[in-house]
Amino acid sequence: MAFTFFFRDTQTLRLAIEHFHPYIQSRSKITIWSAGCAMGQEPYTFAILLREMIGPHLYRNVKIYATDIDQYNQYGKIITEGKYPAKDLERIPEDIFTRYFSPHPDEPGYCLISEEIRHAVEFKKHDLLTFEAIRSGIHLIICKNVLLHFTAEERLKVWQMFWDALEDGGFMLHEHTQKLPGEMNERFDPIVMNAQIFRKK
Repeated sequence: MAFTFFFRDTQTLRLAIEHFHPYIQSRSKITIWSAGCAMGQEPYTFAILLREMIGPHLYRNVKIYATDIDQYNQYGKIITEGKYPAKDLERIPEDIFTRYFSPHPDEPGYCLISEEIRHAVEFKKHDLLTFEAIRSGIHLIICKNVLLHFTAEERLKVWQMFWDALEDGGFMLHEHTQKLPGEMNERFDPIVMNAQIFRKK
């Protein structure tokens, strides 16, 4: 489940932030859960896009918990250091890359994400199939390209866990192919027609 890349599905991420921004603009703490984060490309992409769209002042209130089962104990170190091969960053728009990445001073061919972005992202080892949330009162959950690996029964339990973990009115974001089942219709409202972005009722 580790396959992903920086700035994947940015249109959906930007759309989610546009709807999320009014919900968080007066908050002193903004809590986001990126579930199934692999090596951190998705939570860091979201962090950069969020910083771009809400500005530095509000971004200081953001904490993104990036979680993964991380069976081989590799992802935590990568995410904490924010160090990635330069060849893996080629999809990033040049202006964004210039603002948020710099060459690693000691390792040619690698780049570091800026401290401002890195500071907001915290890795936690977590197995979604425990059906236990990392915390409550979450404002946004991102879970993409993970649930397709679960059975229908497991997915339903994970969605229920997400609903329990979200603050009232909180948001949930999935990949386009992962449709919400009918059993969840009484718990979430769809936000848009062209993306899997939902809001807790």
